[in-house]
Amino acid sequence: MARRKTTKSEDYGDFYDNLAALASEKGIDEEILAEKIKYAIEKSLKSNLHFDDEEEDFVQVNIDIKNHIFDVSILKEVIEVVDTLYEPEKEIVLEEARKIDPSLDVGDRVRCPIDTKMFKRIAAKNAKDLIRQGFSNAERQHLSEIWGQFENEAVSAVVTKIEPGTNHVTLEINKNEVLLMKDDQIPGETFEVGQVVKVYISGVSKEYKEGDKNQYLKVSRTDKWLIKRLFELECPEIYDGTVEIKAVSRAPGSRSKIAVISNDPNVDAVGACIGPQKSRISAVTKEIKGEKVDVVLYNEDPEEFVKQALKPADVLRVIISNPNPEKRSCKVIVPDNQLSLAIGNRGQNAWLAAKLTGFKIDIKAESAVVPEDFETVPLEVQPEPEGEAVTDDAASEDPVNNASAAAVSESAE
Repeated sequence: MARRKTTKSEDYGDFYDNLAALASEKGIDEEILAEKIKYAIEKSLKSNLHFDDEEEDFVQVNIDIKNHIFDVSILKEVIEVVDTLYEPEKEIVLEEARKIDPSLDVGDRVRCPIDTKMFKRIAAKNAKDLIRQGFSNAERQHLSEIWGQFENEAVSAVVTKIEPGTNHVTLEINKNEVLLMKDDQIPGETFEVGQVVKVYISGVSKEYKEGDKNQYLKVSRTDKWLIKRLFELECPEIYDGTVEIKAVSRAPGSRSKIAVISNDPNVDAVGACIGPQKSRISAVTKEIKGEKVDVVLYNEDPEEFVKQALKPADVLRVIISNPNPEKRSCKVIVPDNQLSLAIGNRGQNAWLAAKLTGFKIDIKAESAVVPEDFETVPLEVQPEPEGEAVTDDAASEDPVNNASAAAVSESAE
């Protein structure tokens, strides 16, 4: 005798186990996942049965993954007999209604479970995309909650997929998929599935709203602060605060500069970053695909700092032509044979030095110097706005990190 198939196994199979596995894989709470499915089914049923959104209690979905409960019901009005205007989705005849509750009468409302086959047709047709969207929303919410504390940090990620054509890369971070856009990849670098790379979390959504497409976890391999985090990983003196990175400038895939200072007179800041036999700086450059990194010494004296920032070129003199914080500029005089080195290939060394120091830099060869090059603009004293006080925080901000600058380079005449 053939065994009778049960409705539960026929309709749901491994439904609950699959949902639990999905929740575990994505690191999402099972209750949140169940709520997303519940919302999708309720919305699709209301649409299919032409209920208004305000009629919230007409459709009810109860999902409990742990206890294997999945009930879907509709609130129907009890009518006396079937007539030509009978709506079976919203109405039930008295005789059938009293099988559910003998005390019911015409005009009452009763909650009726939905036929499984009917539900499956509706869900397959209307709820599929909503459920997928709900999963995506739940995943973005999870990312916002879990990774918010890691914003501005570097983490390890595994390459899981490379999209042909666009070359966007899908990464797995803590069991969640994150997209590394082409523009956030180091120019010229290639990836392989299974490869482990370091990425900088440059943006995390702070708030979650249902259906908000702006929820994101933005990762980058071109952000300049990735360089700082990589040195922290390789250099214990930076991690414990003995050596401090004061500024970073970067041309991704080509060259970077970092300015460091030691808080311990017995520790060489530059040497600590380079490491024995260049082991530490080599580990950093290997992670960023051979990008060169110049480590220079930070100095509170802007003239000396500009000299350091233009290394490996030798600088004869730095004249601060405009000391005003929003217009800071300087003229740099170098030996004739050092001009090309100071400017760098396509002006890159001068540009990186300008970004590092916050000064607009005008480089001139010694033989091309004229008396006007020694003229300076007096420091402007801005009046304090009425009703506003300068806070200690504003006064203590490091101008090197806050000012933006561009380098202007001139060749010898």
